[in-house]
Order: sequence, then structure tokens, then C-alpha cells
Amino acid sequence: MAKKASEHVTYYKNANGPVIGTVARRIIEQDGCYFKDIDGSGTLNPVADWRLPAEERARAYAQTLTTEEKLGQIFISDWRTGEAQKDKSLLDESGLLDEGELHGKTIFGEQHLPSTSFLLKNWWARHFILRANPDAKYLTDFLNQMQAVAEECEHFVPVQAASNSRNEHAIPVFGMNDASGVFATWPGTLGIAAAIKGDSIEIADQFADAIRRSWNATGLRKGYMYMADVMTDPRWQRTYGTFGEDPALICEIFEHLLPRIQGSSDGVTNDGVAMTVKHFPGGGARENGFDPHYAAGQWNVYATEGSLQKYHIPAFQVAVDNHASAIMPYYSKPSAEKSAPQTDKNGHPIEMQPFGFAYNKPFIDGMLRKQMGFQGYINSDTGIVHNMGWGVEMLDQPERIAFALNNGGVDLISGLFDIDYGKEALARTKNGYYDTHPVPDGFRREELELTEEALNRAVIRTMTEMFALGMFDNPYRDPAEAKAVTANQTDWANAMDAHRKSVTLLKNDGTLPLTADSLTGKKVYAEAFYKQPELAEKDTAELKKLLEGAVIVEDPAQADYAILMISPSSGEYFNATSGYLELDICEDKTVPNVDETGRPVAETHTETTLPGAKRIVDIAAAVHANGGKVIANINFTLAWQVGNIEPHVDALTAGYDTYLSATVDVMLGRYAATGKLPITLPRGDEVLAVDAEGRCVSPNDVPGYDKDLYMPDALKDENGKAYAYRDTAGNYYELNFGLSY
Repeated sequence: MAKKASEHVTYYKNANGPVIGTVARRIIEQDGCYFKDIDGSGTLNPVADWRLPAEERARAYAQTLTTEEKLGQIFISDWRTGEAQKDKSLLDESGLLDEGELHGKTIFGEQHLPSTSFLLKNWWARHFILRANPDAKYLTDFLNQMQAVAEECEHFVPVQAASNSRNEHAIPVFGMNDASGVFATWPGTLGIAAAIKGDSIEIADQFADAIRRSWNATGLRKGYMYMADVMTDPRWQRTYGTFGEDPALICEIFEHLLPRIQGSSDGVTNDGVAMTVKHFPGGGARENGFDPHYAAGQWNVYATEGSLQKYHIPAFQVAVDNHASAIMPYYSKPSAEKSAPQTDKNGHPIEMQPFGFAYNKPFIDGMLRKQMGFQGYINSDTGIVHNMGWGVEMLDQPERIAFALNNGGVDLISGLFDIDYGKEALARTKNGYYDTHPVPDGFRREELELTEEALNRAVIRTMTEMFALGMFDNPYRDPAEAKAVTANQTDWANAMDAHRKSVTLLKNDGTLPLTADSLTGKKVYAEAFYKQPELAEKDTAELKKLLEGAVIVEDPAQADYAILMISPSSGEYFNATSGYLELDICEDKTVPNVDETGRPVAETHTETTLPGAKRIVDIAAAVHANGGKVIANINFTLAWQVGNIEPHVDALTAGYDTYLSATVDVMLGRYAATGKLPITLPRGDEVLAVDAEGRCVSPNDVPGYDKDLYMPDALKDENGKAYAYRDTAGNYYELNFGLSY
């Protein structure tokens, strides 16, 4: 094979059809057109005929591919680039692919992994998750190289790399926002929602267009994005990946994102990027914030009658109506015992089978497909066969695979390359396994034997997406063009504009904006607060540089102004805390532990969401004693309780993984504050209190703006409000709130 595939792609331009791109496949010329010899037959079969519908080509190809080739295509897992390999002698001749072996271990499971070529040619894996963050040129070269290896197989199926979102600014978190900064970078999704609320839905259009162009240009054609989940329990760790708590806004955003990212409202196109919308039927209905990455969060609890259809399903219906290519169910399972009556789309009681949603037939096959009209494929969340198999713990791995495909209708299983378990699941349909082994209680034999029919269905659905994207005909992209497209200055300018528009002014006694004239010559104390000392040091240095004209002082008692950037952090994404996820901006706060069922107990531990939080009060007091003013910005990745900060500052802004420079631009009056809160901030511990039975005083399944409908009168003030934080100026920090200059 040529040393670097990008340098050896040959393109054939059809006058009234797609461009055909290949490194190693034969080209068929017929009827004045060019076709790629996809199946290796040398003849123009339906699979090669781009004039036919994508699904027809996929169905035809499923009859050609071997069972082993199809088994390799029902799993998706992480894969590595050559860039990450320290021993460069283990790279292929292009220097792009890692041909070494390794023992891979993540929270989702572990297995021994082969070389890249062996993975593609022998395991026949075609779906992988890219978590690395290479530059655009390297990314394109790497993906092209993978496609060229796939072309060497007798039957060609392109490699489909999926990635979590890459166009938002955030601290990288494995499994959520793995990469950032290479493509035009907007604020976090909460910030996009805040900007749209204060400005225009055009921000979503600009965002989507940049994603489609940049991802397509690099050959990255599949996004695990975006979250249609409505944030209803504020202690849910994944709040920061949502567009907030407003179902109407989330619906509107998806009306714009899907057609523009995928290429049309009818589904993916040749220049589109396929979306996997997450996490059906809405992950926001957490039980007191527990996340289903760990056992305590394995239940979706709908304590409020009708909440499923009122708050959680609407945005997924919009995704279905706009032909989302794939949908990802959440790990969790519905709790009949702890839920009030819920209905399906037809108003009938929905069966609450205690299986994780990827295994849950009433929700996936019944409601999502038959009632809502979903036509794409189901991509499970990562780890359901091993560590997050909630509700199917009694099944072994082959049984879980079969049950997911048979009962849940899953088409692509995320986690590990469990091909051997898949082979065993298929073998059990013929070898009489259950003649000598008991069928686990509560299951039927036919649910646990993987059939060729289910395997074909899954592969047809995923290949239909790739045919529609044009990846069979031309999976290659030009690295130079990718570099130019991702550097598009209009996209970066639009992203920066959205950062500024996301900044939300929560409190202002007239201190803001600090104009250049009012700041020049003034003494300013500037500090950034993070849980990670290195980030605090870095942003403090940057903040001081951004305050041009000011005299920076190290003693707040000398300052005319203090400018404080506050970035709290709580819990860990993949691990349960000893108690509930702490939302108070605090330091060494004593809080109760919880037992294994999630109920509070007498034992306690301490939580710190912001080292130095106590010192902020002292800084504010020193500045005020000097007759100065205190300005703070809080970064909202969760719905923080601000009672330890707000009373001590004269002006307060909110950001959402917003650039520091954009926040300073707003503070200095270079850009008027326009952002509006996309979430409601809880007043304090009293509105998040959990009783001895594990019930929260504010319902977990209802957004903040509606929680007062269900709150006890004893907690309500003279305005009938209980849940939202009320500041010293009398303003409630609730959905849609935001001051302006």
C-alpha cells in the first residue's frame, strides 16, 4: 500500500452523480458513469450503484457479507491514533496507524486489543470512537489511512469514526467532551442556550453550519451529539452537556441543528454529518442527581404524573421528525415503584419494564419506533454489555448482546469489541445451549439467542447511514482543505460572538460596565478560582493581562476593584460521591452520607466545590473596607447555589465554559450583556433536601421553572416562590432571567 493514503487517492467525477474516491478499489465504467467495485465482484451490482436508494444498497450488501464480517460491525469502541503511540517503531509505514498491541482498560471494561490493521482486516471492526484531539490535517490523514486499509479487504465497508462534540470550550472530560479547540469553538451548550435566549436562534444555525463543514472536511462523519435531555434534577453531573431546562428552547434548537448538521431535514446527505441524539427517553429525570454510570443512579424516576411526555419526550420527537440518523438510549431503567403514572405517545399507560433503556422494548420499539416514527438506528450508550448492564445483571455477555439486539432493537453496541461474545450469542441459536443450560428467570429463550435476522437488521441500518453519507463511494478528504475549512475565520468570529452573548448579568449596582476610562489608573485585585491549582494560576495570569490600563495589586485591601473568576467543580463524572452531588459553592462543608439505596444517613463527610471559597468573603470585605467594588463571574456547569458568593459582591455575571476574554469584554463594556439563564438556580439546601425515604422536596423530574407547582407552601415566600434563588436586590435567578446595561 502507498505510504500515505492521502497522497494516493484517485477521484472520478460523475457528471450527474457523486465523486468516486479510491486508493485501491477497481472502478467500473458503465452507462457513462463511474462506480466503485465495493463488493469485489467486478460487476455493477446494486451495492455499487449510487443511483439506487441507500437502504436498497445496504439490503443488497447484507446478502453478500459473511456472518463474521457483519458481526464486526455491531460493536463500537475507542480506537487510538498513531500519534499517541510512544514507540514509533510500532507505527505503519505511513506513520499514522498504531500497529502495536495493548491491553485496553476503561471504566467500561477491558480487553486485549490488536494492531489497527488486524482490527480492520481480521476482526472486521468498522465503527470506532475517536477521543484524541489531533489537528485537522493529521485527523484527515489518519482517517484516510484507515479507509485505505479497509479498501484492501475483499468486501469494502468504510470506517465510521464517531466522536463526542468538538465545538465547545470546556475542560476535557473522558466520555463527554473529549476534544476541543481544533474546530471553531463555541461556549458550552448551556452557554449556547443562554446566548440564543438573549439574542437569536441564528446562533444555532451558525454553530450547526460550522460543525457540518469542519467535520465533513476532515472525514469525521458521525457525532455523538447533541443531548436532547431536559435538565430537571440540578445535581445531575451531565447538566453541562445539555441546553438547559426549557423543553421549548431545546425543541427549537434541534429544529435548527439537525437539518443543518446532517444536511437536510430528511436525513443525512453526502456533505452532512450524521448525528446520534442522546439520551432517550431523557436522562434528566435522575433520582437526586445520581448518574447511571454507577449503580446508585440506575433508575429513572418520574415522581410527577405526566412528566415524561410533558418535559422529557418533546425534543426527541423533534429529533425523530427531522430524521436524526441515530438515537442513543440512556443506561438507566424506569422505576415503576417510585414513579407516578406515565403514558406513551398515545396516552396509554407505559409499561415500566426494569431494564436499561437499550434493552427496553416498550420504550424503544413501542414508543420510539412505532409511535414516534423513528427510522434510524439505535446506538447503545457505552458499557451496557459489561459494567452498566442495569436490569440484566443476571445475563452473561452473549445473552446481553442478544437481548439488546432482539428486545431493545439495538443496532450498534458501544463499549468493547465483543466479537467473540457475539459469535457465541449466534452459536447458541444452533448448538442447543439452552437444552443443557437454564434460561434465566424472567426471560424467554428466543430473546437470548441472537438471530441472523437481527444481525442483518442492525448492519443494514448502520450501512444505510454510510451509503447516504456517500462514504462507500468516497470516504476520503483532502488534508489541506480540512486545514483551511477548520481555520475559517467567519466561523471562529461567530463562535467568539456567541461567547460574548452567553455572558449573563445577574446582579449590578451600577458598577458594570467598567469602561476603559473608569478602569484606567485604578487599583485592581484579580484572581481566578478553580479546584485545580494549575488552572487557577493560568487564568489568574491571563485575567491580569486582559485588564489593560489597570494597576494590578496583590493586596485586596489596596484595591478599588476586585475581579474574581469563580469556577466550582463537584463530584466525578464516573464515580458516585459519598453523598449527594454538592451544588453549594463551598469549602469543607459538612454534609450527610447516603446509604446504598440513596437515602441520607447520620454519618457525614466534607465537600469542597471551590478551594478558597471562604477566602472570597475575606477578599470582598477588604475591598469594601477600602471603599471599592467587587465583581465576580461564576462558571455554570451545574446549577450552583450562589448564596455564599452573591451577597458579598456588587456585580455578578454568569458564564458557561465561556472564554475568559469574552467575559472581560462584557465586564469592560466592550459588549453589552445579553445572555439569559437557561436554568433555574436553586435557592439553597432547603429546596434540595431529601427525606429519610429518599424523596426530594423538589421533584427530580420537573424543570426548575415549574418546581414551585409541587413545593410545600411552608417554603414559599410572599410571591409564592420557593425554589429559585432570590438575591439581595430582590431578583430571582430563574429561567430566562438576565439584566442588561
